Amino acid sequence: MKVLMTEYLRIDLDAENWECRVCDHVIGSARGNYKEGLLVYNRDPADIHPHVIDPEKYRFTFCPDKDWVNILEFYCPDCGTQVEVEYAMPGHEPLYDMEVDVDALKEQWSHREELTEASVGPNVKTERHQHNH
Repeated sequence: MKVLMTEYLRIDLDAENWECRVCDHVIGSARGNYKEGLLVYNRDPADIHPHVIDPEKYRFTFCPDKDWVNILEFYCPDCGTQVEVEYAMPGHEPLYDMEVDVDALKEQWSHREELTEASVGPNVKTERHQHNH
């Protein structure tokens, strides 16, 4: 059985592996950090947050200092889908943001049907409240 974890990640409970939901690529053990099986691009912060004022004239330009911030983009090594992005301090390991209790997940899903697509809630439209003075 496969369990959807994020928009681009799922866990194959039988094989105990993280998988890419786009191309079915096996990323790594579900008992470990999925990011270890992904490609990482250490993005220049100026690519995402360009300088608002001239960096030749001013020290602080509203762009993160690349000596203080890394923007790490994680990609599936097979299909190139961007799976995650994180802001990190230089020299620090990527965050271990999802530690899954695989055995508990297996027990939880042993009584359920497999979902192949994320469930969507009802389409609820709310009327705008208009004030009459």
